[in-house]
Amino acid sequence: MTHPTSPNGSERALDVAYDTALLDLDGVVYRGADAIGHAPESLESARADGMRLAYVTNNAARTPQTVARHLTELGVPAEAEDVITSAQAVARLIADQVPAGAKVLAVGGEGLFQALRERGLRPVESADEDGLAAAVQGYAPDLRWSHLAEMTYAVNAGVAWFASNTDLTIPSARGVAPGNGAAVQVVRIATGAEPQVAGKPLPPMHRETVIRTGAKRPLVVGDRLDTDIEGAHTGKVDSLLVLTGVATPAQLLAAEPRHRPTYIAADLRGLLTPHPEVTASGAGHTCGGWTAEASDVLTLEGDGDPLDGLRALAAAAWTEAGEGTCDLNADKALARLGF
Repeated sequence: MTHPTSPNGSERALDVAYDTALLDLDGVVYRGADAIGHAPESLESARADGMRLAYVTNNAARTPQTVARHLTELGVPAEAEDVITSAQAVARLIADQVPAGAKVLAVGGEGLFQALRERGLRPVESADEDGLAAAVQGYAPDLRWSHLAEMTYAVNAGVAWFASNTDLTIPSARGVAPGNGAAVQVVRIATGAEPQVAGKPLPPMHRETVIRTGAKRPLVVGDRLDTDIEGAHTGKVDSLLVLTGVATPAQLLAAEPRHRPTYIAADLRGLLTPHPEVTASGAGHTCGGWTAEASDVLTLEGDGDPLDGLRALAAAAWTEAGEGTCDLNADKALARLGF
């Protein structure tokens, strides 16, 4: 597991050191309709080295078949069984608590409806259905206010409420857009209730992933500290943060222990290489040609690979913060690295 005060090193390339990559999609493999730079060729190389690739997404809108087709079109060959969604995780969570064949009010995309049917549940679209056993929310790009009203009616009537995930935002080709968590918040305000949530970083998603992949030495790969990296900590597995999506270098330095990744990389090429150790050196931390120190501010001296400088800064910041968060200014140090 990750040491809480420093990124780890690895003498072997990560695609050899771990048997399965549990890859987030949005912000890691693709952004909207387009592949993220270096993603297809990096994943192909990792597969050729013997690493299994599993795609684990909190986006419940699309079916695994649709996701797999999209990946294949982008040059990342995938089958539906390689894709694990929060829709599948929440469907299992609901099925464990309601009778077989029960009616479930579903607000979301086809991925959520399909996952419910696969668990033997009957998705419906009205809160007035007789015998309603549960209500579940998932992301859909065409969500309407009337959908949120139906969910509110059901929850206020005492129906058990579930959510695929509570990500407040989702990356898109045009920028950051509201995620399912924003829609969940609307119903939360209107009802005063709290849903049972399945998606990352919570245990139901990790359980679903382990059941479907059978991974023995998994590595979580993501771009978000509050879902991907925290989910890895929840599941007690190692993680790789890639800087191609939501998380910024400044947020990385300020991360609390549950949001600190095991490894840091610019993009998915980080799967294919060893990772350097960060060592304590006097009052500072050294990685590659860089040494970082934490005093009144975070400072950085040296030169070399900017990622090594970021690793050194992370070690200095996390050591300073301990079990809390580091609030030291790192603007000059990060600017020197080009971040």
